[in-house]
Amino acid sequence: MPLARSLSMTSLNGLPQWEDEDLPVEDLLLFEISWEVTNKVGGIYTVIQTKAKTTADEWGENYFLIGPYFEQNVKTQVEFCEPPNPAVKKAMDTMKSQGSQVFFGRWLIEGSPYVLLFDIGSAAWNLDKWKGEFWDASNIGIPFHDREANDAVIFGSLTACFLKELSCQFDDKPNIIAHFHEWQAGVGLILSRSQKLPVATIFTTHATLLGRYLCAASIDFYNNLDQFDIDKEAGERQIYHRYCMERASVHCAHVFTTVSQITATEAEHMLKRSPDVVTPNGLNIKKFSAMHEFQNLHSMYKARIQEFIRGHFYGHLDFNLEKTLFFFIAGRYEFSNKGADMFLEALSRLNFLLRVHKTDVTVIVFFIMPAKTNNFNVETLKGQAVRKQLWDTAQSVKEKFGKKLYNALLKGEIPDLNKILDRDDITIMKRAIFSTQRHSLPPVTTHNMIDDCNDPILNTIRRIGLFNNRTDRVKVILHPEFLSSTSPLLPLDYEEFVRGCHLGVFPSYYEPWGYTPAECTVMGIPSVTTNLSGFGCFMQEHVADPAAYGIYIVDRRFRSPDESCNQLTQFLYGFCQQNRRQRIIQRNRTERLSDLLDWRYLGRYYMHARHLALSRTFPDKFEMEPSAPPKTEGFRFPRPSSVPPSPSASQHSSPHHSEAEDEDEDERYDEDEEAERDRQNIKSPFSIGPLPQGKKKQHGEYRN
Repeated sequence: MPLARSLSMTSLNGLPQWEDEDLPVEDLLLFEISWEVTNKVGGIYTVIQTKAKTTADEWGENYFLIGPYFEQNVKTQVEFCEPPNPAVKKAMDTMKSQGSQVFFGRWLIEGSPYVLLFDIGSAAWNLDKWKGEFWDASNIGIPFHDREANDAVIFGSLTACFLKELSCQFDDKPNIIAHFHEWQAGVGLILSRSQKLPVATIFTTHATLLGRYLCAASIDFYNNLDQFDIDKEAGERQIYHRYCMERASVHCAHVFTTVSQITATEAEHMLKRSPDVVTPNGLNIKKFSAMHEFQNLHSMYKARIQEFIRGHFYGHLDFNLEKTLFFFIAGRYEFSNKGADMFLEALSRLNFLLRVHKTDVTVIVFFIMPAKTNNFNVETLKGQAVRKQLWDTAQSVKEKFGKKLYNALLKGEIPDLNKILDRDDITIMKRAIFSTQRHSLPPVTTHNMIDDCNDPILNTIRRIGLFNNRTDRVKVILHPEFLSSTSPLLPLDYEEFVRGCHLGVFPSYYEPWGYTPAECTVMGIPSVTTNLSGFGCFMQEHVADPAAYGIYIVDRRFRSPDESCNQLTQFLYGFCQQNRRQRIIQRNRTERLSDLLDWRYLGRYYMHARHLALSRTFPDKFEMEPSAPPKTEGFRFPRPSSVPPSPSASQHSSPHHSEAEDEDEDERYDEDEEAERDRQNIKSPFSIGPLPQGKKKQHGEYRN
């Protein structure tokens, strides 16, 4: 047996190093395979898109993404080019000669990684043959009516065919690492292993199929993980074949990873294998050159949201917009999984508290959750038209007023303010005021909902009575469509909208990671999450006092639903008690946490998974010191030395506390000192030195 090459996680362009140089490092190729490459379906698209730059920086020209070809996506996202790697080009040419349509180019995102796209439709004529081959390899049958599973078989078969053609050119040398994301890509992994291809395989599940279905059924999922009859539950939901595809992929992979510890526990029970590595999701963090630029952006986009509110609540604008807070929840329309049910119940209780304490704070809550609609609500469009008309009237009167004032001042006179506006001006303004009268309440939804009588959000609003009455201190707006800067109602992109809000609320019951609160954190916006989300668990682990940094974590695992709802209500009420100064301090702290979510730090877990896959797949060629996954040492934010900005921490009996207390708090708060201390808690980007000297143990082949 040849001398095994010792893997050291010190990297040259991210590629593993070893003692023997018989095999050139440059020949090692990394492929990431996912149904969401250039094809946005859910959160996996964000994972791959944001991670691409870090991975491309590490692997350079040796990094490729594999996904499905959809013309409408490719037209705007991909620049076609010839493969620079001759082995990849030859494998593509072979597949084309067999009748498959394969496209190659650069994905026009940060990092510009190479993408290899398979046209699923052009290969559909092979479906029956490939389903037969998949049955022979795994004994998993795919029903003809499941379009998504059939597409997964085509996509996986094309992927396995490509990897086979590519590996044939390397004479069994360990040149290929293939990383598969989710069950839709898993068929390619299963076929690659059944054909014994010399490929190191990694499989990442971002959420288990059965877990998502069970949680949506309002089952006490996490307290009964070991009680479920997995096969029975999957069969009853008619996803048994999909579940088998996912479970087979997990057990065939040399290395299995999940995105959070909570999902790792779930996978152990649902998929019967403990993950080898937990790979938290990150983001590309862009720091502003000006220290508080994100605060300026908050003010700018908050003003844009206030303009929308002026139109939406015309005729009922009897609250102070300067004392109005904007909360929001966003994501897939999964009423229970995303916590919309608990959020609405907490809003009802918050409304009661704010009314009882006679506070002058108003809370406007946006639900950004796409649903089926029949276009915009007429009343909502009318509100924006009325607002614009009032603006035009005010500008017209202001222009006439300004000219008269200017002329009077030129003559050295102080104008008579009773005469500077003539009767026509008064008439125009009266007509404008009369046009704002309305005999109905401001709508709770911006669109005409299809089947609104069965819509869970609207039904809950009807039950708790949050109809945007004048007496309500909590107002609700359902926007059942993704935000767009071209919208005639709320012309803001999602990022701009988030920056303009005060608090994101995501009390999810099932959330393997949770990109929405992570995105809030990066933009300096406080958020509510739960200890059942990967993000919430990650923050609990790395931040001593998350609430002081604007991360409120609701306990949905060890408390009853009613207790969790009360805790969420207290978080929201405590946030409403903050003054403007406290919110600014908290946003500064929240934004500093963004370093924790940078791919430059979290990419180390993916690096560890790749090295582990090489050592397990080719134990006679590669070895690495058996060790736990890398730790994020130094990733620990202490409790801020100053008083936390949330008044709830000091348990004030009323929302009004003394200005002297605020002044004392301001004196204790030194932002530069706090920021410097936090910066010292984040070490330099990942770098692991040479392995310790001594006898190295060798990993054996993973037995499935």
